[in-house]
Amino acid sequence: MNAAQKVLVTGAAGFVGSAVAARLAAMGHAVVGCDNFNDYYDPRLKTGRVQTLLAPAGVACHNVELADGVQVQALFEREQPALVVHLAAQAGVRYSLDNPAAYVQSNLVAFGHMLEACRHHKVQHLLYASSSSVYGANASLPFSEDDRCDGPVSMYAATKKANELMAHSYSHLFGLPATGLRFFTVYGPWGRPDMAYFSFAEKMMRGEAIPVFAEGKLSRDFTYIDDIVEGVVRLLHKPQPAGEGAVPHAVFNIGNHQPVRVLEFIQTLEKVLGVEAKMNFQPMQPGDVPATYAAIDKLRGWVGFAPTTTLETGLSRFRDWYLPWRAQRDAAAPTTAG
Repeated sequence: MNAAQKVLVTGAAGFVGSAVAARLAAMGHAVVGCDNFNDYYDPRLKTGRVQTLLAPAGVACHNVELADGVQVQALFEREQPALVVHLAAQAGVRYSLDNPAAYVQSNLVAFGHMLEACRHHKVQHLLYASSSSVYGANASLPFSEDDRCDGPVSMYAATKKANELMAHSYSHLFGLPATGLRFFTVYGPWGRPDMAYFSFAEKMMRGEAIPVFAEGKLSRDFTYIDDIVEGVVRLLHKPQPAGEGAVPHAVFNIGNHQPVRVLEFIQTLEKVLGVEAKMNFQPMQPGDVPATYAAIDKLRGWVGFAPTTTLETGLSRFRDWYLPWRAQRDAAAPTTAG
């Protein structure tokens, strides 16, 4: 890949997007970002990522609504990207039960606009975020890219599976090289506060009880942000080749291949924070699955990489970011007289 080729990263003010954009810039690539800066979670995290991760790396992050086709067309005409890493999406399984319309707009309409823009602007490779959620309640572990994924258990999962089908059709019809990335429970510094590790840390520091579903027996393949980024940048350089009857589309799991039970996860978080957790046990929630577990043979075989960061190491790095960030946030919070 030529460093002079411009890379567009969508969702660049988001958790994964900001880390990917900063890494690509550090590697010498010309990078431009966009985000719609919505308020799904504390917008100070998005502005903080822009100021701390993107601006020092020289990455501009434009305010663009990808569900608006006119804005997408203008973005592509102005920036002329050669490669696109599409990480913008409405995230979260539980929120999709309350506001499915947000997922239709951000994950289906916006993705359709991105595919059209990539097609007409002859983008050399489109990487896009899928999710381990596409596997649904698959009982076969670990989850393999060859498994059937036509039984989503949430609207979020359904939109991510739809993205894979939409991208495959564009690869088939128009020869657009596209790669779907099935991320497994990403965590780390600058993360999303709706994710369990972040929300648990917040409650534990306040002395509040954390909700523990299904008696803590659920297991997740927690994957540290740096491992996710490494997989993304390696795959960006290596699209699926088109050939005789071959569609230039592929999907890859990017997961740690080390599922951890939620109770064990909480114990590790207690250890790194030095705080004992109060637990409120609750039944399993709609849209949840018992376990996620990534098979990573395909990723390792294609780009020679597999995640390696242990949970304790990753959570310790999260703590080192989180505690100063929390102190700064709380110090800046307005006080009320009483």
